[in-house]
Amino acid sequence: MSINIEKKVIGNTNLEVTKIGMGGAPLGSLDEKTARKTLEKSYELGINYFDTAPLYGAGNSEKHYGRFLPEIDRESFVISSKVGRLILSEEEAKHYYSNDMVTPAIETNLKASSYKNNVVFNFSREGVLRSIEESLERLNIDNLDIVYIHDPDDNYEIALNETLPTLLELKSKGVIKAIGAGMNEWEMLLDFAKNGEFDCFLLAGRYTLLDYSALDLLLPKCVEKDISVIIGGPYNSGILASDLNEESTYFYQPSPKEVINKAKKIKIICDKYKVPLKSAALQFGLNHNSVASTIPGPRNPEEVINNLEMLSFEIDPNLWDELRENNLIP
Repeated sequence: MSINIEKKVIGNTNLEVTKIGMGGAPLGSLDEKTARKTLEKSYELGINYFDTAPLYGAGNSEKHYGRFLPEIDRESFVISSKVGRLILSEEEAKHYYSNDMVTPAIETNLKASSYKNNVVFNFSREGVLRSIEESLERLNIDNLDIVYIHDPDDNYEIALNETLPTLLELKSKGVIKAIGAGMNEWEMLLDFAKNGEFDCFLLAGRYTLLDYSALDLLLPKCVEKDISVIIGGPYNSGILASDLNEESTYFYQPSPKEVINKAKKIKIICDKYKVPLKSAALQFGLNHNSVASTIPGPRNPEEVINNLEMLSFEIDPNLWDELRENNLIP
């Protein structure tokens, strides 16, 4: 049974995405059966926006999508993937620095990214073309709706001057429909907004109940430039969907005590209004007019159902007012 989920247009494109999508990072580590059921439940309940990347499970996330997407109407969903990393063969990995297909990377990046599944950074034109071709093969589709430049933190110049022009060329040819950048740090996204042609940004963890550092500068610029924002990591990697104990994670690390304390203060007010903390966390980002969608990453069908319940939970506007009065949100 499909639920009628509100949709928003991405930038100046004709793409419409549901205000909750499906983040594909967890799919990379799921078995085929669980991944399949999770995707089926998302689509069944009305979610039309699916995100993935070559990095997620070194292609496994895309492969899970590739076994499902060909079975549904291509016009009924929006799919995004990313460029900036390549999955190398063993032979390529051995000759990483001498391989003309691969832009030389900082040695620390090589060590950090290639010891697992030979995934390496690459923002070159050749790398972008290869990445998209391989993603399409894994996804088992003919074109991508959105392509994000993925984590270009140490590669701003090449991302702006080589990756982006390559994507603009592909967009002009109809291979892709929208261009974005996806990362954790908002400052570079602001530079991209000022200096490049983008349709959307995937902002991970920087406009949430606990970290709204992107609010003052990035989000207004996105409104000005008609760049849609997709919220990744609405639960800040787990803490806002947890029991707020020492095992809670914040940006994939153990949560600092001050962060846990702030989350507990927010939860006290949520409890007063009988609103689940998780619901407030999911809906907070959607309240800004720059935001088109939020994409939590479910690991099973039950989490898909729960996310939609949290999205549809009716929140008293006074909750947000009280959080502001207590300086817990801006």
